Amino acid sequence: MDLNYLVREPENIASDTPILFMLHGYGSNEQDLFNFRETLPSDWIIVSFRAPRDTQFEGFSWYDIDFNNPENFIDVPQAKESLNALLESMLRIINHYGLMDAKAHLCGFSQGGILSYALALQYPEMFKYVACMSSYPEPKILDHIVKDKKKLEHVRFFISHGTEDAVIPLEWGRKAADLLYDLGYYFSFREYMSGHGVNQKNYMDLMEFFSK
Repeated sequence: MDLNYLVREPENIASDTPILFMLHGYGSNEQDLFNFRETLPSDWIIVSFRAPRDTQFEGFSWYDIDFNNPENFIDVPQAKESLNALLESMLRIINHYGLMDAKAHLCGFSQGGILSYALALQYPEMFKYVACMSSYPEPKILDHIVKDKKKLEHVRFFISHGTEDAVIPLEWGRKAADLLYDLGYYFSFREYMSGHGVNQKNYMDLMEFFSK
């Protein structure tokens, strides 16, 4: 499955040029997080993917959600299919630019954040900075979690959640902090007075995380 994406290239690209992959939320599209590019480091390659499935409101999704079935509201096969497509696309893009000495960065919101957790926890050696906003790690799509501290000591997580989030409860976001703590990851966990979205303070903290 080939994924569509937008890309911003810096003037110079070398084998150690950082690359940031962005994964939007349910019902959105590749333009959404791509708007962040203005304030991200200018020497990075920025790739914003479009999820493969159409939703009824003109946007796209990484997998279907059944809002009437809280126990099984995730379409697990679709989510895993999207994860595989993302992994293949990322490796192909990294190859295309010859980024043999670079770590990739990840930024995901909501459904995109759920997949960002799954990618980073299963393939930590690929990533360095990982931002998961208004999301949580979904056990059903985590086939294997890498627990080898050597493989994950270079990864840094930024987690943010709105205290008034009515879509993904704050408690679910806090569970992520517990999991990352148990695994021994470096992370910062921030709560904001907001709903299911990224407010100004959250945005500024995110930019500071990526510019370190």
